[in-house]
Amino acid sequence: MKRIVALSTLALTLLFVQTAFAELTKLADNVYAYVGVKDASPARSFAANAGIVIGRDGVLVVDTLISAKEGERFLADIRKVTDKPIKYVVNTHTHLDHAFGNCVFARLGATVISHTADRKMLERVGADTLKNIGNFGLKPEDMAGTEIVYPALTFSDRMQIDLGDEAVELIRVAPSHTEGSVVVYVPSKKLLFAGDILFTDFHPFLADGDIAGWTRTIDALLTMDVERIIPGHGPLSGKNDLKEMKAYLLLFDSKARELAATSQDVDAIAAELKKTLPKRSMADWMIAYNVKSRYLGKK
Repeated sequence: MKRIVALSTLALTLLFVQTAFAELTKLADNVYAYVGVKDASPARSFAANAGIVIGRDGVLVVDTLISAKEGERFLADIRKVTDKPIKYVVNTHTHLDHAFGNCVFARLGATVISHTADRKMLERVGADTLKNIGNFGLKPEDMAGTEIVYPALTFSDRMQIDLGDEAVELIRVAPSHTEGSVVVYVPSKKLLFAGDILFTDFHPFLADGDIAGWTRTIDALLTMDVERIIPGHGPLSGKNDLKEMKAYLLLFDSKARELAATSQDVDAIAAELKKTLPKRSMADWMIAYNVKSRYLGKK
């Protein structure tokens, strides 16, 4: 009997975990997002967050995950929440884990939007990335049906989208995580989708970043009327997480430069950095990757 109860409890726990992973979290009456995803495997989009804003006239999607399969999973979860037409997709940036699911939503007729610089980045590296997907820990079957879809609409500094009864603002302050990383702001709800400008409890990807511009961007976000922030990776966050992100960036950059000036040993530098950096529970492997790709080149 005890064994049956234990197995039943395990089954219910597993069901809960699967359901919790699959479902979008309601953050406002018309805003939903994945937040705090724990499965950081490549096939699960490296635990990238994504979300939606629902207006009277349709839906705006923020990021599309890593593949057609992941995009379809996201779409299925959206359809549990609303059957309104998906009119827009905003790529906060065009790294694969946030933009390779574009094809799913483009097939529905959605207009894909990004900053001009990040469309250019996707044009430059997208096809090769998909061709060499094994370099990112992905298998061909993970990417089945995935096609690169470039943003059809781009902007430079700011853009506003009217969903009928909800205004959504797209803002780019300076080159940061990528040259064209943008945030998606819902002023009426004091909510911000930060994309990978913010990693919370995750070691961030720095290889394409502009540290000076990134810190300026964070300073600008700290002045905004925002109460809750959906990071690119990690749990629902706030302004204190932005402050911690800025401190992390400055510390990593300073210490990595200091260590790289006297050593070419990636593992040794990463080990020293791990002792110095604030503790983060996800993606420790990113420390060494950042050292190799940003501070020691491709050695």
